[in-house]
Amino acid sequence: MIWYTALVLAVAAERMAELVLARRNARWSLANGGSESGRSHYPAMVLLHTGLLAGCLLEVWAMQREFVPLVGWSMVAVVVAAQGLRWWCIATLGRQWNTRVIVVPDLPLVSGGPYRWMRHPNYVAVAAEGTALPLVHGAWVTAVLFTLCNTALLSTRIRCEEAALSAAKGARA
Repeated sequence: MIWYTALVLAVAAERMAELVLARRNARWSLANGGSESGRSHYPAMVLLHTGLLAGCLLEVWAMQREFVPLVGWSMVAVVVAAQGLRWWCIATLGRQWNTRVIVVPDLPLVSGGPYRWMRHPNYVAVAAEGTALPLVHGAWVTAVLFTLCNTALLSTRIRCEEAALSAAKGARA
């Protein structure tokens, strides 16, 4: 269980790095005329993602979940792939990437990288990781709860993001 704790803490450290980058990108976006949407659901996102990490550890330690190699190693591969997809999204969006919904007017919609094939690849990464990370060490309750809550939250988030992008597109027209 020690190595699993280290894995979850490594994901937490990666999240902190994302937040540092997001704050820097937010300052740039706002300085360049960007406007933020969806502030009301952002605290729920922070709580959900923090709860995911805590739930992984609490369930595994409290319920003495066993590591099942076939499932565990498969889920490690999914977690690694999700991280790769997330950072591909971040690299593709550059300064436009953020954990908040901030749209800078007059910037074209990004259509390269993973955005060439899907509209919201970062949310695919979030969903995959949120299911796989708990399942690495058998925390199936955390995986189910995160998936259900994340599905509801992402439906709100995607509607907010699409509205913000549509409004910016309409302003450009």
